This record gives sequence, C-alpha cells and structure tokens, in this order.
Amino acid sequence: MHAKVKQLVPKESQDEAVRSVRANYRAEFISAGYQGYLHLAMTMTLGLGVIALCIYWLDSPSALEWLTIPATFLYANFAEWAGHKYAMHRPVKGLGFVYKRHSLQHHKFFTDTHMEIDSHQDFKAVLFPIAIVGFFVVAFFVPMGFLLAWLFSPNVALLLVATGMAYYLNYELLHLSYHLKEDHWVHRIPGFTRFARLHTTHHDQRIMAHKNFNITYPIMDWLMGTWDRR
Repeated sequence: MHAKVKQLVPKESQDEAVRSVRANYRAEFISAGYQGYLHLAMTMTLGLGVIALCIYWLDSPSALEWLTIPATFLYANFAEWAGHKYAMHRPVKGLGFVYKRHSLQHHKFFTDTHMEIDSHQDFKAVLFPIAIVGFFVVAFFVPMGFLLAWLFSPNVALLLVATGMAYYLNYELLHLSYHLKEDHWVHRIPGFTRFARLHTTHHDQRIMAHKNFNITYPIMDWLMGTWDRR
C-alpha cells in the first residue's frame, strides 16, 4: 500500500514541487553572503567553548558525580524526542516559530525522496540559528546549572552543561550529515546509514508527525512506540 500511494504522485511533479519550495526558501531566508561552513564553525566553536570551560572548572569529580553524564544523556534524548514530537510538529503557544521553521519549512525543503542539500548554503535549512543556540544556553543551561550547583555540587552542574552541549553538537552534526549527498564520506561510516534511513522515513510527510522523532539515537522512539524502521 505504501508503494502504491507513492505512485499516485508522479515523480516529475514531486521534483518540481521541491524545486519550487527550495527556490522560494532561498530567496526569502538565505542571503547571498550566507556561508554554511561558517555557520557550522560558529556553532561548533560556541559549543566546544562551553564544554571546554566546564571541563576546566571541574574539581576532581567523585564517582557519584560522574553519573551526571549518563543521566544527562538520557534526559537529553527524551528532551530531543519530546521537543521534536510536540513543539516541532504541533503548534505550541509561544513556540510557533519552532513549528513554522521545522514543519512548514524544513519538512517541505527536504522530503523522503529529496533529502540531499544542493550546496553548503542549504545548511541554513538544517542548522539552528546561532541566536537560538545562545537563547537555549542562557534560558536553560545557566539557570539549570545554578540550580544543580545549589542542590548538589558545582561539579554536577558543570557535567550537566558539558554533556548537554555535547549532545546538542552531536544532534546538529548527525542531522546535517543525514542531508549530505550520498557520495559524502560520512555515509561510509559503519552503522551511519541505519540512522540516516530512520530520519529519511521521518521525512515521509504522511508520518512525520507520528514516527522517528529521535534525530540521534532512537532510545525514546523505541520506549515510546514511535520507532519506524521501514
């Protein structure tokens, strides 16, 4: 049934629709001076800088404090799943810009049959804006860090911030990699294609609001019953 439904829309019509969406998006949102590699470099520099500071400020963490890393990883995986399932695919009051950018722009720019970017300028349709990264650092990591430092210890706070930022960078790199051309070297990394296929399935517009919300590791998709390995 899945294949039959696909055939109802001629491939030529799908190609033309995606080309039109991409042309309009580029004209409206991507300036001539935008550099995708610079955007990626700024994201990595900000993230790695935060991680480096956290590691520098650590003061001989105890064995119990080190458990902050796996706990934060699981929490981040849940936050990724929940944020993607709800704010990114359902209009939420106060977060409408997230829904618009993801469901109405990203998922029209990339479909399950048109996953590849055309050039580095298309990074704009994948990577989060630097301003949003800064917003999450200030709005989430800073208050959460102070709270955990007060409740537990500064080491716990630093490990949470470092792990959360590392998870975010992992998210951005994996997501971008899924949209690189199939002849890119990342597609030759063992196991990479399995994750890429899960994301390709998510970009099927008929199921995008229901399946494969983990961009990184499908732990919560598996636990919550939203994992589709098709």
